[in-house]
Amino acid sequence: MLTLGAVLLVMGALLVLVEAHVPTGGVVGAAAIAGLVTGLALLLLAAGTATVVALILSLLVASGAFAVMLIGARRLFRDRRLRPRTGAEALVGHMGVVRRATEPEARVFVDGALWRAEPDWQHDDVTALHEGDRVVVQRVHGLTLCVRKAEKWELVR
Repeated sequence: MLTLGAVLLVMGALLVLVEAHVPTGGVVGAAAIAGLVTGLALLLLAAGTATVVALILSLLVASGAFAVMLIGARRLFRDRRLRPRTGAEALVGHMGVVRRATEPEARVFVDGALWRAEPDWQHDDVTALHEGDRVVVQRVHGLTLCVRKAEKWELVR
């Protein structure tokens, strides 16, 4: 029983490392907790501890480990709802200026960089872009920004 408990503790620790580096959604983490708790209980019983004490300690460790796992999952889901802060996807909603207006693509200066841009054809009021127009990025398609002219209320910001 001592050997089995030690093996379960080692396997549980290895599964904790796997959960930390592989996105499994907590499945491997739950197996790691089960292995650690079972290994702990077996080692306590092999050491001559009373069954009630081993059960209480195992339940305390299991509840603490599950609480830590749930807190981590809650933070993960909260962070997934946030807008991207970097990359092309983060440009959606930003304002820029048309630097060169040629058909079919224009060049737009947004956040310190010059981007290829085209009018957003999904927008109701599609008009041609002219140099100096203030535009708003609607979406990103590859490395091309789909933009629309900024409305008056957006220019006040």
